[in-house]
Amino acid sequence: MVKKTGYHYILRLLLVFLGINVVWYAAALLINMPILPSPFAVYASLFRLGYVETWLNIGYSLFRVFAGMLLALLLGLLIGLLMGRSAFWNKLLDPVVYLTYPVPKIALLPVVMLFFGLGEISKILMIMLILIFQVIISARDGIKAIPGSAYEVLSSIGASALHKFWHVTLPGALSVILSTVRISLGTAISVLFFTEIYGTEHGMGFFIMDSWQRLDYPGMYAGILLFSLVGFILFLLVDVLDHIFMKWRRS
Repeated sequence: MVKKTGYHYILRLLLVFLGINVVWYAAALLINMPILPSPFAVYASLFRLGYVETWLNIGYSLFRVFAGMLLALLLGLLIGLLMGRSAFWNKLLDPVVYLTYPVPKIALLPVVMLFFGLGEISKILMIMLILIFQVIISARDGIKAIPGSAYEVLSSIGASALHKFWHVTLPGALSVILSTVRISLGTAISVLFFTEIYGTEHGMGFFIMDSWQRLDYPGMYAGILLFSLVGFILFLLVDVLDHIFMKWRRS
């Protein structure tokens, strides 16, 4: 049954991919301008890209997003844990989170670059800033939603605080955190695009803008496809984490 469901999912993905290409090809024929090349021209440009250069750009983008995600998950889970389990820390940090959360993070890009330069640190920090507030709020709310009886059962059998955290608190928090990360990944990748325009010679954002400036439209669209591949890989990564840590939801 699981294999059959997997085949159906892959089939749906292929059908959607085919449908997008059909619409794309029809739009290219209708517009008939160099600014929208046909899928065939873009795929031909994609296969002409240098192997080393392509994977170098993808690798840089994946590293930046992955590092930003990891920092956001670690710090966000820690802060959310404090707020969810301690009324004192919740009262202290809740106003800080709610006052800073609505600030448009992309507007902080110049500030981050002023303090941390144009290198890797500023790019990773921007990704972290996009994700961390959603992680904090999700972790806090997820932990608060755990019924006290779940902890009482473990206490009755002499479980330690570490066992309570690993078997109750962490699964309760991760369930909502992973869902939040899925939603916010699109925004994080958009921010990555803007950060890779400045102070770098590697990354998919740089590649796309460089192709645009050279009027290499097939190459530009090929870069967009590769950037989409980066996002798809990250979504698969979240699904893998969900499969590893959320087995109890499928039992």
